[in-house]
Amino acid sequence: MSGISPKLPLETNEVDGHYGLNKTIKETTKQNLKNLILTSPGERVMDTFFGVGLREMLFELNNNPSREEIAERIIEQVDFYLPHIEIVDILFNDPNLGSTLGPNSLSLRLEYRIIPLNDSDLLDITVK
Repeated sequence: MSGISPKLPLETNEVDGHYGLNKTIKETTKQNLKNLILTSPGERVMDTFFGVGLREMLFELNNNPSREEIAERIIEQVDFYLPHIEIVDILFNDPNLGSTLGPNSLSLRLEYRIIPLNDSDLLDITVK
């Protein structure tokens, strides 16, 4: 069966051949967005500006200015590298509202729209 891109993390898949494949643009877009957010600037070869660097921000103070910086960085990176996506909303999990996350953890939910498909989706990310 054909696909658009390899599904990450790479895992053997008897249906698709050697590795599992993303078969829809929506699936591929979600994977690309997650990859952009979790990649640290300088980690990608030949493009040192690619990536939000969410893991590096874990030890920043968990307050509104830091969250605003994270949101701005996400929007800036998406606008540049994934212009077919529009970020609709970024919601941060509040550690003071009974969350099981530790102080050096971050959980967020991205609501985004895939412009050419006029389709929306959610991406939940937790980094510890």
